[in-house]
Amino acid sequence: MAEDLHNNIQVRKWQFCIYGGINMFEKLKRQGCIGLCLFLLFAGWIPVRAEEDTAFSLHARSAVLMDGDSGRILYGKEADTPLAMASTTKIMTCILALELGEEGQICTASANATSQPQVKLGMREGEQFYLRDLLYSLMLESHNDTAVCIAESVAGSVETFAGKMNEKAAAVGCENTCFLTPNGLDAGEERGTWHHTTAADLANILRYCITESPKAESFLAVTQAASYSFSNIEKTAHYDCANHNAFLTMMDGALTGKTGFTAKAGYCYVGALRDGERLYIVSLLACGWPGHRSWKWSDTRRLMDYGLDSFQKRTIEDESFADRLLPVEGGQADSVPVRADTGTFTVLMRDTEQVGRQVFLDTPLTAPVKAGEQVGSVRYCLDGEEIAVSPIRAAADVEAADADWHIGKILKWFFL
Repeated sequence: MAEDLHNNIQVRKWQFCIYGGINMFEKLKRQGCIGLCLFLLFAGWIPVRAEEDTAFSLHARSAVLMDGDSGRILYGKEADTPLAMASTTKIMTCILALELGEEGQICTASANATSQPQVKLGMREGEQFYLRDLLYSLMLESHNDTAVCIAESVAGSVETFAGKMNEKAAAVGCENTCFLTPNGLDAGEERGTWHHTTAADLANILRYCITESPKAESFLAVTQAASYSFSNIEKTAHYDCANHNAFLTMMDGALTGKTGFTAKAGYCYVGALRDGERLYIVSLLACGWPGHRSWKWSDTRRLMDYGLDSFQKRTIEDESFADRLLPVEGGQADSVPVRADTGTFTVLMRDTEQVGRQVFLDTPLTAPVKAGEQVGSVRYCLDGEEIAVSPIRAAADVEAADADWHIGKILKWFFL
């Protein structure tokens, strides 16, 4: 792989040189202009796009297959189209409840919570529950009254909780998502806005829940449970929950997921699968309406199989920064050796894909330069997306050429 990367870099260098660069390079080389030579050597890459795969079709209007480790979208169908998301909303409700709720927190059912439509737990106004128990009601049975009860207990009101949902969505990189409810019921059209997300954003939210959140382990424990039973605090009612995420038993490595349905959204799903070092996330929006309940499962399997068959983790090694020099102005030396911190990383990619490289250098450097000082960066790109960055650092000190140094040089030249 290192040899392939080296050959790819050489091809790009010669492509650049074809357009009049060779003569200039030789001239500058003879003149000892190291900085411009390096510019020619590290001319910008031309990214190689992944092959489009049209060997299968999907029922979902909008779909994404994501590399769960990097967030790179491996396959997208209307990935950035805003659509209603139904109860897939509840993955955000759950992770915020885990992050913001207190240990042993008690939730009290309000009139607003008890008035929510089916599917619902059936809580009564004033009834109290432990937050940790309600999370299973939320994620396994997708109860709408539970979602409102959690939101009001954690944030004081549904509106305040929705604001925190939108803040978190923006923080994790969602570009076109609007949360108005904690349960995913359609809302907002009368106010000129609406409850929606995109397949890309939805996949990104689940990625946060299982790889980046400090409560990722707790999130997985809740969503992986096959069943759960609990009582209200008063011990006057008992509740049983069963997990309706059929994907958990559908494929080896199935990790987590959440279903959803409303008349506007249709069937929706977001789920994750881990296979060794590979983590895949699938999100589906508008995947059929009543009569086609199974479409979300066939689409999920199709995308997961595509990811498993088409992509492998590969190690990329780039040793091209050995013994490189950058020019230094006003220094006791004309140049300084530089090296990248690391040129080795792993990436999920096809056999046919190639990694591009782009180098950014802080030239010209001005003395003094200290060993370890960052003087640039090398950025690696796959299919137009940045996948890794390595800082470039000075490998030696270069002191400033002050007056005393110049006098010493003159005296040395005069006497010798």
